Amino acid sequence: MPSEKTYEEPIDDEFGEALRRTGETFTPRDRAALVDAGLSRGRRRVARRRLVAVTGSTFALAAMGIGGAYGGWLLGGGQGGVQGGEMSVAASASTPTGPAPSTEADLIAILTGLLPDGELKNPTTNKSDTVAFSSVRAVFDDGKGDAAISIGLSRADGAEAEQQVNCPDKVLIGFDSCAETELADGSRLMVFQGYEYPDRRVDTKLWRAVLATADGFMVDASEYNAPAEKDAELSRIDPPLNPAQLKALVTSHEWRPALNELPTRPPAPPATGGGSETSAEAELNVRDTLVSLLPAGVEVAGEGGQEGFVYLVLDDGKGLSYVQVNVQSGMSDDADVLFPDATTLPDGTLLQTSKKAGEKGIDGIKMWTADTLRPDGLRVVISAFNAADQVTPATRENPALTMKQLTAIATSPKWLTHP
Repeated sequence: MPSEKTYEEPIDDEFGEALRRTGETFTPRDRAALVDAGLSRGRRRVARRRLVAVTGSTFALAAMGIGGAYGGWLLGGGQGGVQGGEMSVAASASTPTGPAPSTEADLIAILTGLLPDGELKNPTTNKSDTVAFSSVRAVFDDGKGDAAISIGLSRADGAEAEQQVNCPDKVLIGFDSCAETELADGSRLMVFQGYEYPDRRVDTKLWRAVLATADGFMVDASEYNAPAEKDAELSRIDPPLNPAQLKALVTSHEWRPALNELPTRPPAPPATGGGSETSAEAELNVRDTLVSLLPAGVEVAGEGGQEGFVYLVLDDGKGLSYVQVNVQSGMSDDADVLFPDATTLPDGTLLQTSKKAGEKGIDGIKMWTADTLRPDGLRVVISAFNAADQVTPATRENPALTMKQLTAIATSPKWLTHP
């Protein structure tokens, strides 16, 4: 079944995106809509909105969920600091949970108690009695420069949680370091050191730790080397906490009472129209169809993707070339916006092509795109680049696929039989 997810941010599902944006734009209404409508509906809504402005810029941090969902910090050894070690928030018979925090001040106090020496400035919280989410965000000054910090607590399980603790594909998102760990109690931990913008248009660093507990909670901490997540002058070389300290923050048992207080999320609506394919199956189907349409003499040197989005790194002996394709259904309503200058083919398919510079600010990157919309609403978008990815220098003069070849792939009838 073709995916409706934009190829701009295929790693980030709607839950992850909601977390990412929480620190600056959270409102209970937005989160309630997400919960009530369900994860899949959220994906469709966000994909539609973003597709109005589809470009070749793939994978903003969100996407895998690698976004500055909430940030947070702690430090072992400072005043009130949590000592290092795996003091997990996962419940256990030997770990008392204590009284549940009942006010916003309690959440701020917990964070303050986990910080090293320094000043916590302008702390704010988001806490709902109906949505399974709470957060604290502030500016932390340890004497070496103001740093935006935040921490979010939520209920999440299954694939939703799994996606948040998986490191992103480095072909798609540039970062310095990322590690995944399974803790002794079954919790999953990801510690990420990267940038607010994966293309590094500015050097704002984002360091993040996410813990998904075995009993369905998530603790997500983020920190920056600036007093705000975006558009703020850098105040220090690195964020204040190192990876070990971030780990200690999210695994601290101090969060357990606040987690236990979160309301239970309503069950997801039952699936309808059985027989739908899994995300892995959707990705494999798109991948296999794309590979079958490649010209002779082109080798696949790398690949990845999610659901309806797939990328290949091609090698024709003249340098590596990154190619991405996205397959989306139900896009007819957006035809006027997405295809204002399209050519209409004999079968009614709209075709729009473009040759332009890459959108990541890397000199010399070329991006060639063929974008199609069939009468039944099926959209196939394919772009090729003259580099192995979008954030490193060009490896060749032009992409490995010509515009004619890109058009042939996008308009192939094989997509009509795609599951």
